[in-house]
Amino acid sequence: MTATPAEQEVSLGMPQLPAPDYPADVRARLEADAKEVIARYPGARSALLPLLHLVQSEEGHVTRTGIRFCAEMLDLTTAEVTAVSTFYTMYRRKPSGDYQVGVCTNTLCAVMGGDAIFDELKEHLGVGNDETTADGKVTLEHIECNAACDYAPVVMVNWEFFDNQTPESAKQLVDDLRAGRPVAPTRGAPLCTYKDTARILAGFPDRREGAVEATGGAGAASLAGLRLAKGEELPGGTDHVVAPRDGAHPTDEASSGRASGEAPATHPSSHDAPRNTSASDPAHPSGPAAEEGE
Repeated sequence: MTATPAEQEVSLGMPQLPAPDYPADVRARLEADAKEVIARYPGARSALLPLLHLVQSEEGHVTRTGIRFCAEMLDLTTAEVTAVSTFYTMYRRKPSGDYQVGVCTNTLCAVMGGDAIFDELKEHLGVGNDETTADGKVTLEHIECNAACDYAPVVMVNWEFFDNQTPESAKQLVDDLRAGRPVAPTRGAPLCTYKDTARILAGFPDRREGAVEATGGAGAASLAGLRLAKGEELPGGTDHVVAPRDGAHPTDEASSGRASGEAPATHPSSHDAPRNTSASDPAHPSGPAAEEGE
C-alpha cells in the first residue's frame, strides 16, 4: 500500500507540525476555491503557487495551517510545501501589514535616491527591513528591480507603482496609508489591501473599480528601442538612445542620413555590437583600437 504524504514524513523522521485547521466554514470556502484553481492545471501539484497565494489571502501570510491545507489539497508533504513557500519572497512567513511598502534599492533606483528613501522610511516608521509598524498597517522592505527604471526611484505598495519618489513624498505616502487617507498609485490599478492582492494573484477576478481600465505602461525610455526598431521617430527628433560623448545629437533628416519614416540601416546606439570599446567610441581615453594583425 502506498504511504500517504503524512506517513512519508513520519518514516523520514521529519518533525510533525501540529495539525491546526481552519474553522469549518473557512475550510469549506477555501476548499471550493482551491478546487477551482487546481482544475486549471493538468497536474494538481502545478497549482501550488496560486494555492499559497490563496492561503496568504486568508491570514496575510503563509501559516502552518495554510501549509497543511495546501499539502492536503495537492497530496504533497508539508516539507514540500514549506520548501516552496520559503523559497519565494512573495510569500510572507510571519504576520505583516495591510500595506507592503517596498523600496527599490537596485542600482539605478539606489543612485537616484532609493537608498536615502529606504533609510528615511526606517527612521520615520521606527522599523527595520521586513518589519511591521505597531499598528499593523505597514510592512517595510527593500525590493529588487521592478522593471521601472525609467521612473526611478520607485516605491511599490502591494505591487502597485509609486514613481519618481523622494524621501518627503515617501514619508507622506506611508503617513496617508496609516491614517486611512486615499492613496492613488502613479499608474495602474487602484490600491487594495495585501490580502486582496494575494487573492488576485491566486487567479481570482480583480473586483477593484476601474482595475480593468487601468493602465501602467512603460515609460518613454523603456519603449525607445521598440520605436526605433519600427522605424519611428523618438520625441524631439533624435534617433539616438545613448548620446555621443561630445553631446551632439542629430535632430533632422539630413543629419540622420535617411528619409522621413525610413528605418536606420543599423541601430543608432554606439553599443550595438560587441566591439572593442575604443573602436566603438573614438572619444574613449584609450585611443583608437589597433586592428588585428597590426
